Amino acid sequence: MNSETETIELDVPTRLLESAGVLSTALGTSRSGLLVAALEDYLEHVRDGALEQEIAAAYYDDEITFEELAAVVGRKRAADFRVLKRHLEDSVVDELAEP
Repeated sequence: MNSETETIELDVPTRLLESAGVLSTALGTSRSGLLVAALEDYLEHVRDGALEQEIAAAYYDDEITFEELAAVVGRKRAADFRVLKRHLEDSVVDELAEP
């Protein structure tokens, strides 16, 4: 895990925060540590699931940058998406150039 941290303000429903408090006590960790672990687990599942396609679509539509894509799906997978994006862009140019 990256040792750099950033403090954020987060609105969390009370019931979730209470559950996180109980779970963090049971596991002997802080709520922050528990939430970071949960986010890391979620992002790992994103890399392997259907949400990856939504993230890729945002990249194809220029809503996120390559670096942002790589931060979520990893550099190797992001490179695969970059190749596909370029191929798709080339295909569109070829179609438009046809008489």
